Amino acid sequence: MKYDPKIITATLDLYFKGVSLRKISDHIKQFYGLEVNFTTRYKWIKHYVNIMSEYVSQLVPEISGTLCADEMQVKVGGKWKWLWNIMDKDTRFLLASQISEKREIQDARRLFQKAKEKLRGQKVNEVITDGLWSYQDAFKKEFFTLKKPRTEHISHIRLSGDLNNNLIERFHGTRRERDKVLRGLKREDSPIIEGFDIYYNFVRPHQSLNGKTPLQEANMNLDLGQNRWLDLLKESLNHHR
Repeated sequence: MKYDPKIITATLDLYFKGVSLRKISDHIKQFYGLEVNFTTRYKWIKHYVNIMSEYVSQLVPEISGTLCADEMQVKVGGKWKWLWNIMDKDTRFLLASQISEKREIQDARRLFQKAKEKLRGQKVNEVITDGLWSYQDAFKKEFFTLKKPRTEHISHIRLSGDLNNNLIERFHGTRRERDKVLRGLKREDSPIIEGFDIYYNFVRPHQSLNGKTPLQEANMNLDLGQNRWLDLLKESLNHHR
């Protein structure tokens, strides 16, 4: 790294907490006396998020067996699209995210496939979704078997205060707070999606988990210290090919 890793990880942390690139540049200049163009900071984010994503994709969380899936609208390149997310209920570990133009069966199937790939054969007991018809057929294709015990599909028409799927809806609220700063994504392959997933799973402590991260709750063999970004980045660089 040409620059101090602590400054790079401070940039990552501030950015995924919702601070704009221009304000981050002002903060770094004010407190560290270092003047770096905001476009350079974006290149840092993109470069190191890609490296960390490559590493964390190999890690397997231990899950509770109940998955929650939902989709939300996001603006990409000035057009409204759908951001799908699926997480484990007890650990809050976000298993997969993706963007699609529509909410078709193949989109729901792709989300389920990504989750299963991440779980590497772990048993899924329940999948909780709203009443979107795409989930019905996608579940049958990806999870239903004749062999018992079977994975159960708990499907609800979207209602305010539905206790069955409010965890993933709260996550969407957290994501929307970040999107307000961006005023929409410029492109689908933006590092924002993967970077925020990393921040949510490995860096951000959760009040509902008594101050733990989903990483810790999912018993993943990765010991991150006070500067979680820095330790995760070091570990990722050690495994980077």
